Amino acid sequence: MTDIAPFPLVEVRGTPSERGCMYGEQARERVRLSASLYEEQLRRLGFSSEDVSRLVTIFLPNIKAWAPDLVEEMEGIAAGAAVDLTSVVLVNARTEVLQLARREKGVGDDEPDGCTGAVILPEATRDGALIHGQNWDWKAECADTSVVLRILRDDGPDVLTFTEAGGLARSGFNSAGITVTANYLESDRDYRDIGIPLPFIRRRALEAQHFALALRVVAITPKSGSNNMMVSTAEGYAVDLECAPDEAFPIYPRNGMIVHANHWQSQVALSKLRETGLASVPDSLYRDHRVEKLLSARSGDIVADDLKNALFDDFAAPFCVCRAPMKKEGGNLSATVAMIVCEPAKGMMEIAPLPAINRAFTRYDLRMDEALLARLSSTGGLANGAAVKHGEKRWSASS
Repeated sequence: MTDIAPFPLVEVRGTPSERGCMYGEQARERVRLSASLYEEQLRRLGFSSEDVSRLVTIFLPNIKAWAPDLVEEMEGIAAGAAVDLTSVVLVNARTEVLQLARREKGVGDDEPDGCTGAVILPEATRDGALIHGQNWDWKAECADTSVVLRILRDDGPDVLTFTEAGGLARSGFNSAGITVTANYLESDRDYRDIGIPLPFIRRRALEAQHFALALRVVAITPKSGSNNMMVSTAEGYAVDLECAPDEAFPIYPRNGMIVHANHWQSQVALSKLRETGLASVPDSLYRDHRVEKLLSARSGDIVADDLKNALFDDFAAPFCVCRAPMKKEGGNLSATVAMIVCEPAKGMMEIAPLPAINRAFTRYDLRMDEALLARLSSTGGLANGAAVKHGEKRWSASS
């Protein structure tokens, strides 16, 4: 078993600017590494520093109009990490910037942001609590440039999210019990217009107090490219939204779960747009089915370890659900960077870096809203005395 360090925890609070400064100061080296990873990739495509700034600046007017507080937070991150704002925006808009850069140079994408995600509803779990998780497939180097961010807020739910350092959000949940994960999708509608980069949308969804408002953010916010986002509530439900830049197509639970990889499943979506991503991720056609099959065999008695075991699946390696680091055609080192498993009713997220070669999970905790805990207790959605455990440990490592 390879000894791989867990992702560091960064805790922030205060105003957007104060949160950003705390974030940048605590994660300074990782923020710099995170930005340099994409700056170097753009240099390999032939872009100068001025070109990178030009591409990043394309997105800033829309972001400022849509979420000025998050721009303040990014400015704080830049100040705390002693980097330019451009570098922090690049980390948060890297999917969109890289796609625009490739289109400008007329080259394809040899390394899409993969992922296999799953939500298991209470009726399919042993203790009646929802479980939500995913594998994040991307650059193996991100095992050294990612963090877990805990945001303690006075103006809404607290947030616990795994993200690239300098990023505002990726996968995680909030103290109101709302969990968000995301998967790559591609369609023929992509990059006709400039929308809001995906981390900003995920962050806003995780700031929502109510499930409906989180769904609204994901469904109606204009995007530059397609993406799939799974949104769940600890109260016992989930909706998967396959998002084109200008339209969202819902997928609902089947047999107590939703499993999604990187191809469109909605027949309504496929009647209106053209799938263009399978050339890059043909393995998506079996990854979701493999995970669903493994989970279905345990339906009614599923625990977090069952989701982990399904996400560890190595069928058809190296193009499997859980992939070891491997060189791609363009020279990039690709891998399942992290396995993230959330049990929001218990205020708990477990993460294993590079899980194909490391099965040691670290646990990160978040104190849940008392109103949520009361609702879950009254409906049977909180089992085994989990409510009394919240807040006893903010962060702990276990394997």
